Amino acid sequence: MRLNKFLSSIGFCSRRQADKYIESGKIYIDSAVATLGTELENKQKVYFEKKYIGQIEDLDSKKRVVLAVNKPRGIVCTSSDKDRAQNIVDFINYPLRIYPVGRLDKDSEGLLLMTNDGSLVNAIMKAKNHHEKEYIVEVNKKIDEIFLKNMASGVYIEELKVKTRKCRTERIAEKSFRIILTQGLNRQIRRMCETLGFRVLSLKRVRIVNITLGKLKTGEYRKLSKTELDALDSLIGE
Repeated sequence: MRLNKFLSSIGFCSRRQADKYIESGKIYIDSAVATLGTELENKQKVYFEKKYIGQIEDLDSKKRVVLAVNKPRGIVCTSSDKDRAQNIVDFINYPLRIYPVGRLDKDSEGLLLMTNDGSLVNAIMKAKNHHEKEYIVEVNKKIDEIFLKNMASGVYIEELKVKTRKCRTERIAEKSFRIILTQGLNRQIRRMCETLGFRVLSLKRVRIVNITLGKLKTGEYRKLSKTELDALDSLIGE
């Protein structure tokens, strides 16, 4: 099995991100630095930097796990962080090896899915699939219909040289609004608001496809029900 496929299948990251990690020398097979295109053999152990990830036989024995997590502010979703903030995997400390589906930036909170199912990660993360993610956002000044219309129509982000997809917006308070996106650019909502002259004070994700945050308390998690999983698999084409 190709190394990047293994990393994706075990739920560590997408194949594209796996290739980036491999190119940067962060992935090891046993004690050797891995290279692009490496074929992983049985019994070989894979590490991210010095942290054990797994081996092929783990794929045969693992039980599918999908959690809904209410991520607090200050927790990161990546394995390494320049501020050395605690990452979500260590924070949850789940007994099985699981990884986040996508990310929420350090200053954001709310719903995050975590799983050991790489195919689920890939299906939800593919931008072409247009899966909905819903957020509640508070900004630093009053919002009006012009702001909401501009956000919904798509905003050109100079830093990324891209215009965001059309989306849905709804005002819910003087300085708060709901936004439903079908893409996940890096710090997208914050950058959209900044482009229009607003600064985000708080950002909470409350829904991913059919999975909602509900009454889940900050820092807590729950397993998805069979009904939720069946509906999610159906919606994402799994």
